[in-house]
Amino acid sequence: MFSTISSGALYGIRSCLIQVEVDVSQGLPCFQIVGLPGSEVREARERVKVALKNVGVELPPASINVNLSPADIPKSGTMFDLPVAVGIMTALSKIPPKAVADTLLIGELGLSGEVKPVKGVLPIVREAARRKIRRCILPAENLWEGSLVEQVESVGVSDMRQAIETLTGVRRTAECRRAEGNTEHDECGDQMYEAHTASGQREDFADISGQESLKRAAEVAAAGFHHLLIVGPPGAGKTMLACRIPTILPPLSAEESLEVSSIYSISGLLRSEAGLKEERPFLNPHHTITGQALVGGGRIPTPGIISLAHRGVLFLDELPEFKRETLDILRQPLEDRKVQIARTCGTYVYPADFMLVGAMNPCPCGYYPDMGRCRCTPSEVRRYLRRVSGPVLDRMDICVQAQPVEFHHIAEPAAGENSDRIRARVMRARTIQAERFQDTGLRFNSDMKAGDVERYCKLGGKEQRFMEQMFAAMQLSARGYHKILKVARTIADLAGCERIGEEHLAEAVCYRQTEVLQ
Repeated sequence: MFSTISSGALYGIRSCLIQVEVDVSQGLPCFQIVGLPGSEVREARERVKVALKNVGVELPPASINVNLSPADIPKSGTMFDLPVAVGIMTALSKIPPKAVADTLLIGELGLSGEVKPVKGVLPIVREAARRKIRRCILPAENLWEGSLVEQVESVGVSDMRQAIETLTGVRRTAECRRAEGNTEHDECGDQMYEAHTASGQREDFADISGQESLKRAAEVAAAGFHHLLIVGPPGAGKTMLACRIPTILPPLSAEESLEVSSIYSISGLLRSEAGLKEERPFLNPHHTITGQALVGGGRIPTPGIISLAHRGVLFLDELPEFKRETLDILRQPLEDRKVQIARTCGTYVYPADFMLVGAMNPCPCGYYPDMGRCRCTPSEVRRYLRRVSGPVLDRMDICVQAQPVEFHHIAEPAAGENSDRIRARVMRARTIQAERFQDTGLRFNSDMKAGDVERYCKLGGKEQRFMEQMFAAMQLSARGYHKILKVARTIADLAGCERIGEEHLAEAVCYRQTEVLQ
């Protein structure tokens, strides 16, 4: 007696379909699972046996062999409990084989037969839709997640009995969806969401008094998705401005929304009350974060903070307070826009295309070079700045200094531009970039490599001579030179200019202050 059930597994950010092959035959009583299973998958034997007993299905004294195919892909998690149980029942002729045809099942089983939620449902259902699977049977609490993919029918079940009734046609799909909508989990989630929206207020650039140079730098950074570093004394508004950068970024496109939501689904952070993520992520980790938490890791690697910030903003406040070795881990992801984690079970690749925004003081006390207030010695200043390595600073596209806020800016009501007006200009610049890079694989000016800079950032004779002087005067590296051209290209896009002018280069040079910090 043999059966095959379709299920799914996660391998990094990639999902793949798994065939759960079950054979029940005469022989010494045993129950074994093969196909590179992890410890959680091997433990499914005990959960499945007890769950089936508690729903009235007695296993015969037979040899039960389960193979998870393809066998060369590591399997982890508890999502194979339900398909293994259904596979055994199908092999025992308690469920007709045609009932499980063209159907994908995932879910964890409790000892009572309850079907519990699992992580990573969204990417698995997306893969099922791509492979033309007709129906997905999911834990009831994950139904909302599967329903985000409209190309496949998603059905929620709360226990094994409901799964059996759904497969045999006793229970209709509409009943499954009504039951899922009344779960206690969703009610709690809705209450939490309502409390959050009632107390929360949307931050806006109009709240920032003065600091016009900082606002302009943030606008340029948002338009070209450039990395931004803000240096200034305490209380100058560095953190306040950084937290408002998401308000001037365009919303996620449909493709980006599914991509980001899949990462959060794998991490177990996708909330039912929010649905697909539409706003760009904003992550602000504490400076005590470990390198593994930042880039991801573990025995079976999971996404880190930089992957959760994919397509959004990663804000590192008090940059020199982070461990130097932790910051140096970012050097390769900042260039490659992805992170690769190698383990004995394979190499996992997670996306990490984020906009890095850093904020730091110029010295330990924060007031250098105001010698009337700064009490730091020159050696202390140099030692403080060296906490951030030169290669990390060299990867920052824009570096701008925040000046102390003057009294009249604080006393008078803030009258600056709001986020909506700035976002409109950013989106116009993004449209220009989308047309320029059509069918090239590039999205923003910051994505350009050396060859792309030569093609899209051509300079006239006067502009070439200006950059030659700046290259010698500022002792630029090749990366620094290309970053100035990419930022100048973004400034020209904001101005609606087809060619880069000397005024655009001059502004971009003013943003290249990282050499002063090294």
